[in-house]
Formats: sequence, structure tokens, C-alpha cells
Amino acid sequence: MPDRPVRKIIHVDMDAFFASVEQRDDPGLRGKPVAVGHAAARGVVAAASYEARRFGVRSAMPSTTAQRKCPDLIFVPPRFEVYRSVSAQIHAIFADYTDLIEPLSLDEAYLDVTEDRRGLGTASQTAQEIRARILEATGLTASAGISYNKFLAKLASDQRKPNGQFVVAPGRGEAFVEGLPVQRFHGVGPVTAAKMERLGLQTGADLRRQSLEFLQHHFGRSGPWYHAIARGEDDRPVDPVRTRKSSGSETTFASDLTDPEAIEAGVAEMADEVWDWCETSGSRGRTVTVKVKWADFRQATRSRSFSEPVASRERLREISRVLVRAHYPPTRGVRLVGVSLSNLETAGAASPALALS
Repeated sequence: MPDRPVRKIIHVDMDAFFASVEQRDDPGLRGKPVAVGHAAARGVVAAASYEARRFGVRSAMPSTTAQRKCPDLIFVPPRFEVYRSVSAQIHAIFADYTDLIEPLSLDEAYLDVTEDRRGLGTASQTAQEIRARILEATGLTASAGISYNKFLAKLASDQRKPNGQFVVAPGRGEAFVEGLPVQRFHGVGPVTAAKMERLGLQTGADLRRQSLEFLQHHFGRSGPWYHAIARGEDDRPVDPVRTRKSSGSETTFASDLTDPEAIEAGVAEMADEVWDWCETSGSRGRTVTVKVKWADFRQATRSRSFSEPVASRERLREISRVLVRAHYPPTRGVRLVGVSLSNLETAGAASPALALS
């Protein structure tokens, strides 16, 4: 059989997306350390500007920690409706270059540009034009990684951030990967990275020296993936119909709650946020899950599945309240509640993957 043509994959990643939108819309924030989130004692950083990152501020960091690292940090509340609108502009630009677009979140996506729709000659030139159009349309910068598979393209997009691009050419993937720390690899989280370090696996080269049997023994079903990426191999196609498996929202209360009415108000608010996503995405789900995190950080979940999708906001609220009541009477304070919807079905034409990050 003839060899399959080498794919041309671009991974586009917006630079500090949420924070950059806020700096764009408020000139007074430009050049200053900005965190999107809330400065409350239990707040969490959703995104950080590059000025804030220089102090070690990162997304998912507790707000109190971020403030210790950067006393001049400016917190701005998130505006997800604005981020979604800007994301739609960006994805409309992508669609001029290919139909093979796999969104990963509001601010990043894979594009398969093997077919040179606009006759630009190379994937690198295509990425350059896309980034220029994004800047012109939104006033925001994007970085891009270009390679022959998704794994390498995603790694490459981090190489010249912000506002840059990097190419890993065919035949150069293994050499590119060997010097990188394993923490950079997609699919290697903090727990796995710590385990790899205990096994003496700190770089791609360390990983490549191990046999498939060794990796399967220590990492189970993930072993073949680690064996492949250590050699720069990834056969996954860009999937334009990639769909979300679930959608959820959660909130951390300003103080621990024991009053059932207040707890249920929080649950209802989270159910409303999930339903807003359902309306935007055209999706419905058959399984509702309510999560409770107690003051001692222990957590519990309750779920209920139905033969038909949940059909209304009020129905989702009702089910969520019933599920949280399984924890009554609260024996200790409730720190956090969350509501999620899974077993999703598409009820309309909108793409859920584009609707929320």
C-alpha cells in the first residue's frame, strides 16, 4: 500500500487568553500583573497575565498564594460571555483554512492543514497568516506549533510563547523530545511525573531507553502511549467532531455552610450555569451529579441517571436539590458544591466543544 502522506498539523494556543482579553479591554491593566478570578480567601486564579507569571502566579493557584507571590496583583472577575465571543471570532478564522479543526478549549485547537486550501505553500506560512488575522480581528496574540502529529505540535506551541511559532519537521521529532522534561508531555500529570522521577525518568531520552514491557508494568494502559511519545510518535487524527463527555460547574463558598437553604441556593446557581451551557451548546444530558466538599476537604458525590435527557432548567434544579439532600443533616460545614451533567446528547447544531473551555 502507498505510504500515507505526512500530516501537517498546527496547534494554535492563545497567549494568556482570559487575562489578555481583560488587558485589551481595560488599557489601565496593560503592563500590570493581572489575575482573572476573585481575591476572596477561597478564590482561585483562572488565568494570569505574563506580568503576573513572572512572579510565579499560575492558573488554578489559590488567590491567597498568588497575592503572597505578587503583592501588586490585580484581580478582575471573569467574563466568560466575552471570552466565548472572542473564541467564536478565532474559530471562524480557522474555518477559512480547514474543516479539520479539533477544539480543545476556548483558546486552543488543533488544525489539520495537510490540504493547502489557500495555496500558502507551507504549514508554517499558514500558521503565520492565521496568527496575523487573529491579531487584526481581536487585538490578541496567539502562538503556534507546527509538526507532523498532534503531540509534537502541542509541545512546539510552547517553545516561542508568547506571540511566536515553532516547527518540528518530519524526522526531527525524536530528537526534539529527548531533551524535554517529562512534565511537558501531554498525558503526564504531576502524580505520574513524580512516579517517573522516582524511577529515574526525567527526560524524553530517559523514557525512550525503557522497554514497552517496563512501561506497561509501571504505568499500565498508559505504557504504550509513553513508549510512543518518547519516540515522537502519535497517530491520532485531528478529530473535528470531538465532543464533551460532560459539563459541570462548582463554587467554593466564602465560609463553610451548614444551613440547608443556603447550600441548596448554591446548588441551584450551579445548576443554572450548567443549563446555560446546555442552551448555548444545544446539548442535553441524562445523568446529573452533585458534588459536595466538606470543611475538612473530604468530598462526596451523588448521581442519578434517567432514560431521557433532562429537559428543563427547573428539572435540573429539582434533581440537583434532591441529590444534595442526601447529605442532610450536614454533620460539618460544606465548603464547595458542584453540579455536572453527563451522558450528553446533541439537541441542536451548536458544538459543545466550542461553547465552554
